Amino acid sequence: MTVTISWQEASARRLERQFLANPAPRDIPVPDLVAAMLGAHAQVLSAAELSVGVRSAGLTRADVRAALWDDRTLVKTHGPRGTVHLLPARDLPLWCAALPAVPSGAGPFAPDVRVTEEQAAEIVTAIGEALDGAHLTIDELGEEVVARTGPWAGDRVMPAFQDLWPRWRQVMHRAGQSGALAFGPNRGRKVTYTRPPHFEPLPPSAAPAELLRRHLHAYGPSTPAYFAKWLAAPTAWATRLFTALAAEGAIEEVAFEGTPAWVVAGDTRFPSPGARGVRLLPYFDAYVIAAQPRESLFPGDAHRRALAGGQAGNFPVLLVDGVVAGVWHQRRRGRRTTITVETLGALTARQERELEAQVERVGEVLEARPELVRGEVTVGAHA
Repeated sequence: MTVTISWQEASARRLERQFLANPAPRDIPVPDLVAAMLGAHAQVLSAAELSVGVRSAGLTRADVRAALWDDRTLVKTHGPRGTVHLLPARDLPLWCAALPAVPSGAGPFAPDVRVTEEQAAEIVTAIGEALDGAHLTIDELGEEVVARTGPWAGDRVMPAFQDLWPRWRQVMHRAGQSGALAFGPNRGRKVTYTRPPHFEPLPPSAAPAELLRRHLHAYGPSTPAYFAKWLAAPTAWATRLFTALAAEGAIEEVAFEGTPAWVVAGDTRFPSPGARGVRLLPYFDAYVIAAQPRESLFPGDAHRRALAGGQAGNFPVLLVDGVVAGVWHQRRRGRRTTITVETLGALTARQERELEAQVERVGEVLEARPELVRGEVTVGAHA
């Protein structure tokens, strides 16, 4: 008999497994928290630090930075969707085999700008060689890549931010996803790049299946369309992957909000009743990006206010009982930060107290003295 799962049950389990229902004890290592999220979006590093910190009862941004730059148990590199993420160093063999296995299209550039697959592979190899044991700025890395490949790689033909970048930069994300490139500590105000420690990737035939199992554990029930959206993969490819794992008995079908969906085989226990509690989540938090269906996570006015035209993550969100119930913004001045929270409905007295506690926790993570202001968030998306 097919198991039936409601949104409330799925949301409760996702929050539980994300350490959002109950923050992890202080002694849970930072990489464990990031692994539970399947990576922390780190285009804005402070947002990644906050994503990790709010999942713990005591960690601060200093602990995340220590794991990243001192202990090297975290790596900042290109992860799902080609975007910058923090990933556990121990999981690079999985990520750097699974992500290159995802089919990609021709890309957004004109034919005379694109590189061939052979040229892309040549650039990735050159990046890895240049960064082995080194920390280079983007300009220094460009010089090394051109020296190892040829002048064609340095042609400034790639449109980007009202400028033209050299051709080789269009495959930087592929270098990160394959383990040839990671971010290093800033040199003054300049970003540097390095190569993560050498490792043996998982077999390309096994890695996507393992990534799907981890996705289902963290965010299930899921569907090929949900998984493809999270990974920026073709839906047809994701469907074939689901079909293959179902044939092996590795995953099983459930009924989720009236739709066929999938969980890891045997992983059909869900907590009840639904999730309760208030959380403040930053830009592009993993839960906000991956949890589906969107209309349940962003009900009513939340869809208009928090999604900014359909792109999840552009606003930090107020999460109440597992759904988006407002947006927020912080403005830092020295050691103080003002946190403005805009709610989309009334909060109970208990929820008001939890909101105040969340504001205090955000201040602790960011090592700042917080002040809560209730009112409209007037800044634009991703401000």
